[in-house]
Amino acid sequence: MKPDTPLPEDAANAAAAGEPTAAELNPEILNAELAGLNQRLAEMSDAYLRAKAEVENIRRRADEDVAKARKFAIEAFAEAMLPVMDSMEAAIATPNASVETVLEGVHATRRQLASALERNRVVEINPAAGTKFDPHQHQAISVVPAAQEPNTVVAVLQKGFLIADRVLRPALITVAAAK
Repeated sequence: MKPDTPLPEDAANAAAAGEPTAAELNPEILNAELAGLNQRLAEMSDAYLRAKAEVENIRRRADEDVAKARKFAIEAFAEAMLPVMDSMEAAIATPNASVETVLEGVHATRRQLASALERNRVVEINPAAGTKFDPHQHQAISVVPAAQEPNTVVAVLQKGFLIADRVLRPALITVAAAK
């Protein structure tokens, strides 16, 4: 045996010592490994570019959806208001109507308006007398002496409204004074 030829044990010792083996130094094996790694790099680069493009498409679509939602958010509310407008125009179109007829039409129009508001999650804030004052939903206009418990609603001067649990306009109220 030639002294230059490594024994199998010597190959294991050389690999353990961090030295390249004869198989690793073979240009054909190295070229094959390099070609495999280059192919894997191309696949990973392609996958990265596709994922990046997909993220950009999702971001663009989301931006478009948000823009459309902002643009058309009022559409359902406006559609609910159209019958109210029609009723008001019908009332104006009959100038010789009796007071009773006009009053009946106003009540019907108010019901249409209340229904349209309710369908669009606009809810009245109309606290009953004696209800505890809530600064989140009520605005106290005055404090008056009253026979009821202090810091409670005496009268509602103007109804308030909530939209989706957010105060659109607080109820204007008078509050019972402390005794």
